Amino acid sequence: MAQTGPRAVVADDSHFMRSVISDILTEGGIDVVAQARNGQEAVTAVEEHGPDVVTMDVEMPEMDGLEAVDQIMATAPTPILMLSAHTDEDAEVTFEALDKGAVDVFTKPGGEVSMEMPRLEDQLVEMVLSVAEADVGQETESVDERDTGVETSRPEACTYVDNPTVLIGSSTGGPKMVEQLLSELPLAADLRVLVVQHMPEGFTGRFAERIDDRTEYSVREAGNGDRIGGGDVLVAPGGKHMIVSNYRDGRLRVKLTEDPPVNSVRPAVDMTMSSAAEVVDDPLVGVILTGMGEDGTAGIKSIKAVGGHTIAQDEQTSAVFGMPKRAIESGYVDDVLPIGEIAAGILDSCKLETTQ
Repeated sequence: MAQTGPRAVVADDSHFMRSVISDILTEGGIDVVAQARNGQEAVTAVEEHGPDVVTMDVEMPEMDGLEAVDQIMATAPTPILMLSAHTDEDAEVTFEALDKGAVDVFTKPGGEVSMEMPRLEDQLVEMVLSVAEADVGQETESVDERDTGVETSRPEACTYVDNPTVLIGSSTGGPKMVEQLLSELPLAADLRVLVVQHMPEGFTGRFAERIDDRTEYSVREAGNGDRIGGGDVLVAPGGKHMIVSNYRDGRLRVKLTEDPPVNSVRPAVDMTMSSAAEVVDDPLVGVILTGMGEDGTAGIKSIKAVGGHTIAQDEQTSAVFGMPKRAIESGYVDDVLPIGEIAAGILDSCKLETTQ
Protein backbone atom coordinates (compact mmCIF):
# COMPACT_ATOMS: atom_id res chain seq x y z
CA MET A 1 0.00 0.00 0.00
CA ALA A 2 1.32 3.46 -0.91
CA GLN A 3 2.20 5.60 2.09
CA THR A 4 0.18 8.80 2.34
CA GLY A 5 1.64 12.13 3.34
CA PRO A 6 0.66 14.17 6.39
CA ARG A 7 -2.78 15.76 6.62
CA ALA A 8 -2.82 19.55 6.73
CA VAL A 9 -5.16 22.47 7.48
CA VAL A 10 -4.36 25.69 5.61
CA ALA A 11 -5.46 28.91 7.34
CA ASP A 12 -5.32 32.26 5.52
CA ASP A 13 -7.83 35.06 5.06
CA SER A 14 -6.91 35.40 1.36
CA HIS A 15 -8.70 32.97 -0.93
CA PHE A 16 -5.84 33.37 -3.40
CA MET A 17 -3.18 32.49 -0.83
CA ARG A 18 -5.20 29.54 0.49
CA SER A 19 -5.38 28.21 -3.05
CA VAL A 20 -1.69 28.80 -3.78
CA ILE A 21 -0.54 27.16 -0.54
CA SER A 22 -2.97 24.26 -0.86
CA ASP A 23 -1.87 23.58 -4.44
CA ILE A 24 1.81 23.65 -3.47
CA LEU A 25 1.25 21.26 -0.58
CA THR A 26 -0.96 18.91 -2.58
CA GLU A 27 1.62 18.68 -5.36
CA GLY A 28 4.20 17.90 -2.66
CA GLY A 29 2.22 14.88 -1.45
CA ILE A 30 0.53 16.57 1.50
CA ASP A 31 -3.20 15.97 1.99
CA VAL A 32 -4.95 19.30 2.58
CA VAL A 33 -8.03 18.22 4.52
CA ALA A 34 -9.47 21.70 5.19
CA GLN A 35 -9.01 25.39 4.52
CA ALA A 36 -9.82 28.14 7.02
CA ARG A 37 -10.52 31.83 6.42
CA ASN A 38 -9.72 32.93 9.98
CA GLY A 39 -8.42 31.68 13.29
CA GLN A 40 -11.79 30.47 14.54
CA GLU A 41 -12.29 28.34 11.43
CA ALA A 42 -8.77 26.98 11.92
CA VAL A 43 -9.53 25.97 15.50
CA THR A 44 -12.75 24.26 14.37
CA ALA A 45 -10.99 22.52 11.47
CA VAL A 46 -8.36 21.12 13.83
CA GLU A 47 -11.07 19.82 16.17
CA GLU A 48 -12.98 18.21 13.30
CA HIS A 49 -10.14 16.77 11.23
CA GLY A 50 -7.28 16.17 13.68
CA PRO A 51 -4.60 17.12 11.12
CA ASP A 52 -0.90 16.39 11.42
CA VAL A 53 0.07 20.00 10.71
CA VAL A 54 -1.44 23.48 10.31
CA THR A 55 -0.12 26.35 8.19
CA MET A 56 -1.26 29.50 9.98
CA ASP A 57 -1.46 33.03 8.63
CA VAL A 58 -0.64 35.78 11.14
CA GLU A 59 -3.14 38.53 10.31
CA MET A 60 -6.74 37.31 9.94
CA PRO A 61 -10.17 38.78 10.80
CA GLU A 62 -12.37 37.68 13.73
CA MET A 63 -9.55 35.65 15.27
CA ASP A 64 -5.91 36.17 14.30
CA GLY A 65 -3.23 33.53 14.02
CA LEU A 66 -1.79 34.24 17.45
CA GLU A 67 -5.05 33.57 19.28
CA ALA A 68 -5.70 30.53 17.10
CA VAL A 69 -2.32 29.06 18.03
CA ASP A 70 -3.10 29.68 21.69
CA GLN A 71 -6.45 27.87 21.47
CA ILE A 72 -5.18 24.96 19.39
CA MET A 73 -2.24 24.30 21.70
CA ALA A 74 -4.56 24.45 24.71
CA THR A 75 -7.27 22.16 23.34
CA ALA A 76 -5.73 19.95 20.63
CA PRO A 77 -1.93 20.39 20.46
CA THR A 78 -0.94 20.21 16.79
CA PRO A 79 2.30 21.15 15.00
CA ILE A 80 1.82 24.65 13.53
CA LEU A 81 3.89 26.43 10.89
CA MET A 82 3.41 30.20 10.86
CA LEU A 83 3.27 31.71 7.38
CA SER A 84 4.24 35.33 7.82
CA ALA A 85 4.48 38.36 5.58
CA HIS A 86 7.86 40.06 5.41
CA THR A 87 7.06 42.86 7.88
CA ASP A 88 8.34 43.87 11.31
CA GLU A 89 4.83 43.69 12.74
CA ASP A 90 4.26 40.16 11.48
CA ALA A 91 7.71 39.12 12.70
CA GLU A 92 6.90 40.26 16.24
CA VAL A 93 3.55 38.45 16.29
CA THR A 94 5.15 35.36 14.78
CA PHE A 95 7.66 35.12 17.63
CA GLU A 96 4.80 35.45 20.10
CA ALA A 97 3.17 32.52 18.30
CA LEU A 98 6.38 30.51 18.71
CA ASP A 99 6.25 31.30 22.42
CA LYS A 100 2.71 29.92 22.51
CA GLY A 101 3.73 26.64 20.87
CA ALA A 102 4.01 27.12 17.10
CA VAL A 103 6.96 25.13 15.77
CA ASP A 104 8.48 27.34 13.09
CA VAL A 105 8.02 30.19 10.63
CA PHE A 106 8.10 30.47 6.84
CA THR A 107 7.83 33.61 4.73
CA LYS A 108 4.70 33.56 2.60
CA PRO A 109 5.37 32.71 -1.03
CA GLY A 110 4.61 35.62 -3.34
CA GLY A 111 1.79 35.40 -5.84
CA GLU A 112 3.85 36.58 -8.79
CA VAL A 113 5.38 34.10 -11.20
CA SER A 114 9.15 34.25 -10.79
CA MET A 115 12.28 32.16 -11.02
CA GLU A 116 12.20 31.87 -7.21
CA MET A 117 8.81 30.17 -6.99
CA PRO A 118 9.91 26.57 -7.69
CA ARG A 119 12.62 26.85 -5.02
CA LEU A 120 10.20 28.41 -2.53
CA GLU A 121 7.61 25.73 -3.25
CA ASP A 122 10.13 22.98 -2.53
CA GLN A 123 11.20 24.72 0.68
CA LEU A 124 7.60 25.14 1.85
CA VAL A 125 6.80 21.47 1.27
CA GLU A 126 9.97 20.39 3.05
CA MET A 127 9.20 22.70 5.97
CA VAL A 128 5.60 21.48 6.31
CA LEU A 129 6.76 17.86 6.20
CA SER A 130 9.32 18.61 8.90
CA VAL A 131 6.93 20.52 11.15
CA ALA A 132 4.40 17.70 10.81
CA GLU A 133 6.93 15.42 12.53
CA ALA A 134 7.40 17.77 15.48
CA ASP A 135 6.58 16.52 18.95
CA VAL A 136 4.44 19.27 20.48
CA GLY A 137 3.04 19.47 24.00
CA GLN A 138 5.77 17.52 25.76
CA GLU A 139 8.47 19.81 24.39
CA THR A 140 7.23 23.01 26.05
CA GLU A 141 6.66 21.34 29.39
CA SER A 142 10.06 19.70 29.53
CA VAL A 143 11.85 22.90 28.51
CA ASP A 144 10.15 24.90 31.24
CA GLU A 145 10.80 22.24 33.86
CA ARG A 146 14.44 21.81 32.98
CA ASP A 147 15.08 25.54 32.77
CA THR A 148 14.74 26.00 36.52
CA GLY A 149 16.81 22.94 37.35
CA VAL A 150 19.86 24.07 35.40
CA GLU A 151 19.84 27.51 36.96
CA THR A 152 19.86 26.17 40.50
CA SER A 153 22.44 23.44 39.89
CA ARG A 154 25.07 25.53 38.08
CA PRO A 155 28.33 25.94 40.06
CA GLU A 156 28.73 29.47 41.39
CA ALA A 157 32.51 29.76 41.06
CA CYS A 158 34.42 28.27 38.16
CA THR A 159 37.60 28.97 36.27
CA TYR A 160 37.26 28.61 32.51
CA VAL A 161 39.75 28.09 29.71
CA ASP A 162 40.83 31.20 27.85
CA ASN A 163 38.89 32.36 24.81
CA PRO A 164 36.37 29.55 24.23
CA THR A 165 34.11 29.83 21.16
CA VAL A 166 30.70 28.14 20.94
CA LEU A 167 28.98 27.44 17.63
CA ILE A 168 25.26 26.62 17.76
CA GLY A 169 23.25 25.25 14.84
CA SER A 170 19.50 24.64 14.77
CA SER A 171 16.49 24.52 12.48
CA THR A 172 12.87 23.40 12.97
CA GLY A 173 11.78 24.08 16.53
CA GLY A 174 15.06 25.81 17.28
CA PRO A 175 14.24 29.42 18.23
CA LYS A 176 12.93 28.61 21.71
CA MET A 177 15.78 26.16 22.28
CA VAL A 178 18.42 28.71 21.32
CA GLU A 179 16.82 31.32 23.56
CA GLN A 180 16.77 28.95 26.52
CA LEU A 181 20.33 27.75 25.98
CA LEU A 182 21.82 31.24 25.75
CA SER A 183 19.82 32.42 28.77
CA GLU A 184 21.58 29.73 30.83
CA LEU A 185 25.18 30.63 29.90
CA PRO A 186 26.92 32.84 32.48
CA LEU A 187 28.90 35.86 31.35
CA ALA A 188 31.74 34.65 33.58
CA ALA A 189 32.54 31.94 31.03
CA ASP A 190 33.52 34.73 28.59
CA LEU A 191 32.25 32.81 25.59
CA ARG A 192 32.15 34.13 22.06
CA VAL A 193 29.09 32.57 20.41
CA LEU A 194 27.94 32.17 16.82
CA VAL A 195 24.35 31.06 16.16
CA VAL A 196 23.04 29.67 12.88
CA GLN A 197 19.27 29.25 13.03
CA HIS A 198 17.52 28.35 9.78
CA MET A 199 15.11 31.27 9.57
CA PRO A 200 13.81 33.52 6.79
CA GLU A 201 15.42 36.85 5.98
CA GLY A 202 13.79 39.59 8.00
CA PHE A 203 13.27 37.46 11.12
CA THR A 204 16.83 36.93 12.36
CA GLY A 205 17.26 40.55 13.47
CA ARG A 206 14.22 40.36 15.74
CA PHE A 207 15.35 36.90 16.87
CA ALA A 208 18.69 38.37 17.96
CA GLU A 209 16.91 41.18 19.85
CA ARG A 210 14.77 38.65 21.71
CA ILE A 211 17.80 36.62 22.76
CA ASP A 212 19.59 39.80 23.84
CA ASP A 213 16.71 40.50 26.24
CA ARG A 214 17.02 37.02 27.77
CA THR A 215 20.75 36.56 28.29
CA GLU A 216 23.70 38.22 30.00
CA TYR A 217 25.50 38.23 26.65
CA SER A 218 25.41 41.01 24.05
CA VAL A 219 23.51 39.58 21.06
CA ARG A 220 23.05 41.04 17.59
CA GLU A 221 22.42 39.99 14.01
CA ALA A 222 25.75 39.63 12.21
CA GLY A 223 26.91 42.24 9.75
CA ASN A 224 29.61 41.75 7.16
CA GLY A 225 33.01 42.23 8.76
CA ASP A 226 31.71 42.18 12.34
CA ARG A 227 34.23 41.35 15.06
CA ILE A 228 33.35 39.88 18.44
CA GLY A 229 35.15 38.95 21.64
CA GLY A 230 34.12 37.29 24.88
CA GLY A 231 30.57 38.05 25.98
CA ASP A 232 29.32 38.61 22.43
CA VAL A 233 26.88 36.60 20.30
CA LEU A 234 26.31 36.91 16.55
CA VAL A 235 23.24 35.46 14.83
CA ALA A 236 23.63 34.60 11.14
CA PRO A 237 21.21 36.71 9.07
CA GLY A 238 18.58 34.92 7.03
CA GLY A 239 19.64 34.42 3.43
CA LYS A 240 23.39 34.72 4.05
CA HIS A 241 26.14 32.31 5.07
CA MET A 242 28.20 33.44 8.07
CA ILE A 243 31.88 32.60 7.61
CA VAL A 244 34.60 32.98 10.24
CA SER A 245 37.24 34.80 8.24
CA ASN A 246 39.82 35.78 10.85
CA TYR A 247 40.76 35.08 14.46
CA ARG A 248 43.39 36.74 16.65
CA ASP A 249 43.87 37.28 20.40
CA GLY A 250 40.41 36.06 21.36
CA ARG A 251 38.55 38.11 18.75
CA LEU A 252 37.00 36.63 15.65
CA ARG A 253 35.75 38.27 12.50
CA VAL A 254 32.96 37.09 10.22
CA LYS A 255 32.07 37.75 6.63
CA LEU A 256 28.66 37.23 5.05
CA THR A 257 28.22 35.65 1.63
CA GLU A 258 25.37 34.86 -0.71
CA ASP A 259 27.11 31.79 -2.08
CA PRO A 260 24.75 28.98 -3.14
CA PRO A 261 22.82 27.16 -0.39
CA VAL A 262 24.61 24.28 1.34
CA ASN A 263 22.43 21.34 2.40
CA SER A 264 19.62 23.29 0.67
CA VAL A 265 19.87 26.10 3.25
CA ARG A 266 21.44 29.53 3.61
CA PRO A 267 22.71 30.24 6.21
CA ALA A 268 24.22 26.79 6.64
CA VAL A 269 25.58 25.52 9.95
CA ASP A 270 28.31 23.58 8.13
CA MET A 271 29.72 26.76 6.59
CA THR A 272 30.07 28.53 9.94
CA MET A 273 31.41 25.57 11.90
CA SER A 274 33.89 24.42 9.25
CA SER A 275 35.27 27.93 8.73
CA ALA A 276 35.69 28.36 12.50
CA ALA A 277 37.59 25.08 12.70
CA GLU A 278 39.98 26.36 10.04
CA VAL A 279 40.95 29.65 11.69
CA VAL A 280 40.18 29.53 15.44
CA ASP A 281 43.10 28.11 17.41
CA ASP A 282 41.50 28.39 20.85
CA PRO A 283 38.92 25.97 22.36
CA LEU A 284 35.86 25.25 20.22
CA VAL A 285 32.48 23.78 21.19
CA GLY A 286 29.99 22.74 18.52
CA VAL A 287 26.30 22.27 19.40
CA ILE A 288 23.58 20.82 17.16
CA LEU A 289 20.00 21.42 18.26
CA THR A 290 16.61 20.33 16.92
CA GLY A 291 16.03 20.54 13.19
CA MET A 292 15.42 18.75 9.93
CA GLY A 293 18.08 17.52 7.52
CA GLU A 294 21.78 16.92 7.89
CA ASP A 295 23.17 20.45 8.12
CA GLY A 296 25.78 20.60 10.86
CA THR A 297 27.12 17.07 10.55
CA ALA A 298 30.13 18.08 8.43
CA GLY A 299 30.69 21.05 10.73
CA ILE A 300 30.70 18.85 13.82
CA LYS A 301 33.25 16.60 12.12
CA SER A 302 35.45 19.63 11.38
CA ILE A 303 35.30 20.82 14.99
CA LYS A 304 36.12 17.35 16.29
CA ALA A 305 39.05 17.09 13.87
CA VAL A 306 40.76 20.08 15.51
CA GLY A 307 40.19 18.83 19.05
CA GLY A 308 36.96 20.66 19.80
CA HIS A 309 34.10 19.40 21.95
CA THR A 310 30.76 18.44 20.35
CA ILE A 311 27.23 18.20 21.72
CA ALA A 312 23.90 17.17 20.21
CA GLN A 313 20.40 17.60 21.61
CA ASP A 314 18.67 14.36 22.55
CA GLU A 315 15.62 12.95 20.80
CA GLN A 316 13.20 13.43 23.70
CA THR A 317 13.57 17.21 23.84
CA SER A 318 14.07 17.80 20.10
CA ALA A 319 11.00 18.98 18.20
CA VAL A 320 12.48 17.28 15.12
CA PHE A 321 15.28 14.78 15.67
CA GLY A 322 16.88 15.17 12.24
CA MET A 323 20.02 17.29 12.49
CA PRO A 324 21.05 15.92 15.91
CA LYS A 325 20.42 12.34 14.79
CA ARG A 326 22.59 12.70 11.68
CA ALA A 327 25.36 14.31 13.70
CA ILE A 328 25.22 11.54 16.32
CA GLU A 329 25.28 8.85 13.63
CA SER A 330 28.49 10.34 12.24
CA GLY A 331 30.33 9.24 15.38
CA TYR A 332 31.76 12.71 16.04
CA VAL A 333 29.44 13.80 18.87
CA ASP A 334 30.88 13.68 22.39
CA ASP A 335 27.70 14.27 24.41
CA VAL A 336 23.99 13.73 23.71
CA LEU A 337 22.02 15.86 26.16
CA PRO A 338 18.49 17.13 26.79
CA ILE A 339 18.09 20.85 26.09
CA GLY A 340 18.09 21.66 29.79
CA GLU A 341 21.55 20.15 30.28
CA ILE A 342 23.34 21.52 27.22
CA ALA A 343 24.42 24.77 28.89
CA ALA A 344 26.05 22.74 31.68
CA GLY A 345 27.65 20.52 29.04
CA ILE A 346 29.16 23.55 27.31
CA LEU A 347 30.44 24.94 30.61
CA ASP A 348 31.92 21.59 31.65
CA SER A 349 33.87 21.40 28.40
CA CYS A 350 35.24 24.92 28.98
CA LYS A 351 35.95 24.52 32.70
CA LEU A 352 39.54 24.67 33.87
CA GLU A 353 38.87 23.91 37.50
CA THR A 354 36.20 24.31 40.15
CA THR A 355 36.99 26.45 43.19
CA GLN A 356 35.60 25.34 46.49
